[in-house]
Amino acid sequence: MTQALVIVESPAKAKTIEKFLGPGYKVLASYGHVRALPSKQGSVDVAHDFTPKYAVLAESKRHIEAIRKALKESDRLLLATDPDREGEAISWHLLAALGLDRGKTTVPVQRVVFHEITKNAILHAVANPREVAQELVDAQQARSILDYLVGFTLSPYLWKKIRYGLSAGRVQSVALRLICEREKEIAAFVEQEYWTLAAQLAKSAGQEFTAGLVQLDGKKLDKFAIPDATLAEELKKRFATADWHVAQVTRSEKKRYPAPPFTTSTLQQEAARKLGFSAKKTMSTAQKLYEGVAIGSGGTVGLITYMRTDSVNLSTQALTEAHELIERQFGKDYALAKPRFFKNKAKNAQEAHEAIRPTDLNRTPAELKQFLAPDQLKLYELIWKRTVACQMKEALLDQTSVDIEATTGRKSPLAAEAASAAGGLFRATGSVIRFDGFMKLYIEGTDDEGDDQEGKLPPLSDGEVLNLRELLPEQHFTQPPPRYTEASLVKALEEYGIGRPSTYASILNTLVERKYATLEKKRFVPQDIGMVVSNHLSEHFERYVDYNFTAGLEEELDQVARGEKQWKQLLGEFWGPFKARLDQKMKDVAQGSATTEVTDELCPECNRPLAVKLGKRGKFIACTGFKEGCKYTRPLVKEGDAAQEAAEPVFSEEKCDKCGAPMLIKDGKWGKYLACSGYPACKNIQPLVKPKGTGVACPECKEGELTEKKSRYGKIFYSCNRYPKCKYAVWDPPVAEACPKCAHPVTVNKTTKRDGTYRKCPQDGCGWSTLPEKAEQIAKPKTARKTKP
Repeated sequence: MTQALVIVESPAKAKTIEKFLGPGYKVLASYGHVRALPSKQGSVDVAHDFTPKYAVLAESKRHIEAIRKALKESDRLLLATDPDREGEAISWHLLAALGLDRGKTTVPVQRVVFHEITKNAILHAVANPREVAQELVDAQQARSILDYLVGFTLSPYLWKKIRYGLSAGRVQSVALRLICEREKEIAAFVEQEYWTLAAQLAKSAGQEFTAGLVQLDGKKLDKFAIPDATLAEELKKRFATADWHVAQVTRSEKKRYPAPPFTTSTLQQEAARKLGFSAKKTMSTAQKLYEGVAIGSGGTVGLITYMRTDSVNLSTQALTEAHELIERQFGKDYALAKPRFFKNKAKNAQEAHEAIRPTDLNRTPAELKQFLAPDQLKLYELIWKRTVACQMKEALLDQTSVDIEATTGRKSPLAAEAASAAGGLFRATGSVIRFDGFMKLYIEGTDDEGDDQEGKLPPLSDGEVLNLRELLPEQHFTQPPPRYTEASLVKALEEYGIGRPSTYASILNTLVERKYATLEKKRFVPQDIGMVVSNHLSEHFERYVDYNFTAGLEEELDQVARGEKQWKQLLGEFWGPFKARLDQKMKDVAQGSATTEVTDELCPECNRPLAVKLGKRGKFIACTGFKEGCKYTRPLVKEGDAAQEAAEPVFSEEKCDKCGAPMLIKDGKWGKYLACSGYPACKNIQPLVKPKGTGVACPECKEGELTEKKSRYGKIFYSCNRYPKCKYAVWDPPVAEACPKCAHPVTVNKTTKRDGTYRKCPQDGCGWSTLPEKAEQIAKPKTARKTKP
């Protein structure tokens, strides 16, 4: 029986598609990439026109053999890998791995593309095959080789100049720079105090509202017009006796429009805001929804369209489904007369695909709840609501702005000379939703933590007299720019046009795994090593971590994909200047210069200069005379660190038992400890928490006492207080009672979950215990091992 062999990337997808195609088709999975550039030097032959030396992945060999075997029984090969450049390249690599890339095909080879895993989409794709698009393959090859050339030349450079094991990447290093530049902005930020004055007013009927001071004696106030409490209190006293009336009421209609359907980037951002998902979690969950989920009698079906896209377009079918669903569930008032179309604002957007949407909008989240895992349901509901909402009518808001005059008999020193009015202008704003439109279903999240919703105002008219209830001066301070969240960093990368949205999840994950940055309260905080690497690259390779340069390179890759530029030409234009810069910096930059910063402070032990150095645990202060034998170090007190800001010695109540000087509390590798303040003349150190005595004499030296101590890993043990002269120690609490079997002077109390607490002898080979079964087990003689003659 003849059959067509279809190749997809994942086994889950293979099962779903084989069910749709039926008899005559066999669907196998390549399990992702089958060939790649080996992770070693020399995988790209730069001297011979950037010839890549691809190798079949070890884990892919058995899958390729399975495909090769099935191909012998097939009369047609259909490559159905993902509908993007990476998927196109996987199809091309698969042909090469099978030996079918040089016109050696024994069966027709065709490429089929679909953006959703539904029966109609699959059948349509199979009925309309095409050839492998070499331009897309070349663009992906160029990207892979660029990333390889940067990673495998710049990373070894960092190993030599900073520390072994560091990595650099064409896009990764630019993302790190964004994080580090923001941290510098925060460190350089100087907060500024300012005040506002609000008036709590009421109509005669008692309806209250609040208005803020915006104009004083005819002069418009800026943010810092009231700089301190003194002026705020002066204004409060002045307006306490003012006459209040409505000067003008302005009413307007405001329209609010829905956000476009999801792209890869906006899905990652919104899932981070609303669901708390990392970019990696969002993409892995979306992958499962795309590949197919079993939904009862409906079988396994893909629930969303392809999740790697930067298009905001929707198909005619999806627009029709959305219109019908909105009319049915929300009424005709919420449905648009004509579909709404969106324009992509992202740089380098590729509009060939659709936006991320449900494959069938009639599959509501409520209907799928019983079939989906909790995270899958959350993400599907987010996609479903966003898709439907983008085709609902806009919301209508009635916005009201009320200007209120407070008339006084005297002018402020802030008044304009030409102003005739002696008083202030206060303003209150409010809005009321007249028609909720799309907001009935979905409102896009925001990265701002504040709530910008306006309150409601009572009915007011021009000239209406108002009563003052209270004046409310309030102190404020300007805030530094916030650290990046995953959502805001993804947004920044997309706005700059850096990288592809499909790579953002892995880039952010790499920054954390490499310990260049940590996530604290879901925000990226650069670590010392991340700052050092970023500063070094910005200083010595400024062009290659420049935002515009990296975005421009993405545009050139797009030109290759459109057939407007040759991929090897792109590589040549990049590699020449980059390699020249790398070779020059390898000669000019001294090893360790990036990790050592000499200070003006002198070492208290040898009088040599101290330096800020970078260690495995971050920056610290060390003597530059280390090679000459000076071992002086201390923690680096970072500016703004309240715990260490004073940098003064902390004295304990203890006195040194050797010289009588006060003991200092210090931080060491294993925690806090006591050290003599007479150092270096006296080098006595003691534990901060003194060992507890047990009252049991040491059975070995007969002079010391067994004391309770804690190991470096936090486990309690008991040892002689004459250590290191006597090294006797046991893990369990000692008891001053001799063993009835071997007469050892000390026994111990052993506690386990299974047996509770019982007494035993600590001596090896004795085996005595108050638990009979334990004693029997231990007392059994061990079988002697046979030895060779």
